[in-house]
Amino acid sequence: MSKEYLGEFEELVLTMAGILQEEAYGNAIVTEIKERVGREVNLSAVHVTLYRLEDKGFVKSRMGGATNERGGRRKRIFTVTNAGLAMLRTMKEARMDLWKLIPQLKIVGI
Repeated sequence: MSKEYLGEFEELVLTMAGILQEEAYGNAIVTEIKERVGREVNLSAVHVTLYRLEDKGFVKSRMGGATNERGGRRKRIFTVTNAGLAMLRTMKEARMDLWKLIPQLKIVGI
């Protein structure tokens, strides 16, 4: 069995879902990425990524209640699973291990 990996965008969306918790739905994730990372992302790309993460078992979804501001439509809320949290931790540890390997850089005057 092959080890599961996340792409950079998958990791970003999964991280934002973890940050937002009960407010983790498509539009909120798009807004959070824009505000925190300064990156413009497409709502459709976020939805596709959330469904892919769900297929991998890293998030689960449920339908929220209907609201008047959404014209009676319900939000699909995404929650990070234990497997998703474990994947984020593994990726963080791997990155920290790599950062530790970078030699101290000295700033050279011009």
